[in-house]
Amino acid sequence: MKDPDSVPQAGELVRILNGRDRDQYACIIEVLDERFVHIADGDKRKVDRPKRKNLQHLERMEIVAPEVRTSIIETGRVTNAKLRFAISSHINDNLLKEGE
Repeated sequence: MKDPDSVPQAGELVRILNGRDRDQYACIIEVLDERFVHIADGDKRKVDRPKRKNLQHLERMEIVAPEVRTSIIETGRVTNAKLRFAISSHINDNLLKEGE
């Protein structure tokens, strides 16, 4: 398991534990401070209106989507399509591995 004191980073995938989006997956698109991040999934929660979430309400998946991280570093933003692709491909891969 990842160290809970480790710093979250842009492009990291998370599972939402609390709120109306419980059990949905999203991606961190911006770290606000040591407690809060902005997340988006590219579908219900678009990049231009990210959700501010407390890190205590998220389960970090120990996966950083390189395409999302690179896009945010290089251009300062990421497309909704890229977010949807990263979440679906990485989460499906992860669930398949757990099922084996």
